[in-house]
Amino acid sequence: MDQVLTSEQLDTLGEIANISMGNSATTLSMMVNKKVDITTPNVKIIKRSESLDDYEKTCIFVQIHYVKGLTGNNVLILKENDVKVMTDLMMGGDGTNTSCEISDLHLSAASEAMNQMMGAAATSLSMMLSVPTDISTPVVNRIDVDSVKIFEKSFETGYDNFVKIAFKMTIENLIDSVMVQLYPVQFAREMCDKFIAKD
Repeated sequence: MDQVLTSEQLDTLGEIANISMGNSATTLSMMVNKKVDITTPNVKIIKRSESLDDYEKTCIFVQIHYVKGLTGNNVLILKENDVKVMTDLMMGGDGTNTSCEISDLHLSAASEAMNQMMGAAATSLSMMLSVPTDISTPVVNRIDVDSVKIFEKSFETGYDNFVKIAFKMTIENLIDSVMVQLYPVQFAREMCDKFIAKD
């Protein structure tokens, strides 16, 4: 059943996301050697077709599957310029070397950053849900927002309702952006059930 979630479940998802992404932000901060701040998440239910509405032109789409503990996948969507800034910082630069085209190096850096961040998030999820969780290696795609077909294919699911969790993320005065997590409603429901069951 692909029905929507209750307000209590949405609150629970916000709480889970807040803690797990807080740990992710700390991890990213160590990787880029800058202060990373994220806001309290905004949680809402959207249709699959609305997921790229906040983005113009191209964006970097990082997908992670849970391979243990939870069934489902987690997607992070980042703006192209933010990936360039993060890559420059990870390479020891000051975050201003962003005039180049997105290259394999950028995608590799985005993948590594997300791997570390989502690894930290998965660890905190494990502790919160009392379920050992593990994630796959991230799959990174550069998506032209018009090519939503790639996005459609990357979710092997017939579900149309998704939970969208949006965080405002700032890295000092270099990045002021929105980072989005997406997952199918049934995955979100499973997470809520596990979270509530352990209390």
